[in-house]
Amino acid sequence: MSTSFAFPATRSAMLLRRRIATYFVGGAEQIPALVSALEGHLVHELSVDVKDGVRESGMVCAVLLAAEDTEPLLGRLRELPSVVSAELA
Repeated sequence: MSTSFAFPATRSAMLLRRRIATYFVGGAEQIPALVSALEGHLVHELSVDVKDGVRESGMVCAVLLAAEDTEPLLGRLRELPSVVSAELA
């Protein structure tokens, strides 16, 4: 008796750990929107630096991404009104 299985086509993209640095204005109130932009991705590290009296704050994270998903994620972060820049770190 022989059994064969048909597997649906899956995306075989290799996930790589990417460090992303995002600089933003507006203080701690902006953190929920920044974290929401990362939704759907496996975040390994997340660090936010907000200092009183400093115009820009920073968020650095390590995310598992396929190469083709990197620019769309950076674009989603850059579209947030509070974001000054988002780049690979």
